[in-house]
Amino acid sequence: MYLHSGCQIAVSPDTKHFAVDWLGVEVTRATLGIIGMGSIGYKVAQRARAFNMKILYHNRNRRRKEEEEAVGASYCEKMEDLLQQSDFVMMVVNLTPETHKLIGKKELGLMKPTATLINISRGAVIDQDALVEALQNKVIRAAALDVTYPEPLPREHPLLKLNNIIITPHIGTATTQAIHMMAEEAIANMLAVLSGRPIPSEVFPK
Repeated sequence: MYLHSGCQIAVSPDTKHFAVDWLGVEVTRATLGIIGMGSIGYKVAQRARAFNMKILYHNRNRRRKEEEEAVGASYCEKMEDLLQQSDFVMMVVNLTPETHKLIGKKELGLMKPTATLINISRGAVIDQDALVEALQNKVIRAAALDVTYPEPLPREHPLLKLNNIIITPHIGTATTQAIHMMAEEAIANMLAVLSGRPIPSEVFPK
């Protein structure tokens, strides 16, 4: 939140001085809860470890002990436990019937009032109406969304009127290098199918 609004203050023609009591929240040694510890979630954990964060995760399947130890992650069998303990909750799940609106009013109510909800997966894993209410009533401190439903949001959507949220236009993979790698992976999969070889990125492995 502070990066976005801080940039606006820094470049505003009305700015005469910077407030000395304008303080953010420390990431170092904070607790990060990752919901969805697949390949992307695990890479998030690797990066979070560099900030000495305490890492909790909830996933359908528990990671191997050596994988947990490599990033210092602790498994939460119940998502509720993760929500109650985390300073930052990051959604990294696939959108399925089971994860549709996985985070709703009840789950937001379990989070710390100082917590931030981050979604880099798909918009519909969060009940956006419940999120609006939670942000308006300070049930949680803030949210950061790279995904919404729909995309883009209608210009009158209440999420766009809040000052404790950052929304970006689904740019998690929007780099030249990432697009090239995705194109190369798609081509490799097509060639494998055409030649009868095993598919490298098979969604439902046999």
